[in-house]
Amino acid sequence: MTLTQQDKQALIDLANTARQRAYAPYSNYPVGSALRTKSGHLFTGVNVENAAYPQTMCAERVAIYKAVSEGEKEFEVISVVTDNGGSPCGGCRQVMAEFGLDTIVLLADGNGKLIKETTVRELLPEAFTPDHLSTHVDR
Repeated sequence: MTLTQQDKQALIDLANTARQRAYAPYSNYPVGSALRTKSGHLFTGVNVENAAYPQTMCAERVAIYKAVSEGEKEFEVISVVTDNGGSPCGGCRQVMAEFGLDTIVLLADGNGKLIKETTVRELLPEAFTPDHLSTHVDR
């Protein structure tokens, strides 16, 4: 898969626009994400915080869960935009690994500047995947 600079910037811009809808009254750290599936569909996500902190959901997982709920399970690229270009948390890395270690991850700041391009495999070395389960069933 070849991602042009225009493709990357479009996904970053989409995530940055979504980020404006984040619900982050406790951390004041709005996050937006945009996911493109292998079939070309786009899904966005934002972080949604909760006064009971463990119930908070990250933007990356929101986008992934929206895609899965629409029948999409093969991902090409996901962009994540924060004020400072922060990297996904461990929980998000594990969820991304479930759907493909070769998914490209674009990390950008609130100005829309690409800070880092990587893959899920690089973000989560030695990831625990469905292949590790002895009772693995095809998804």
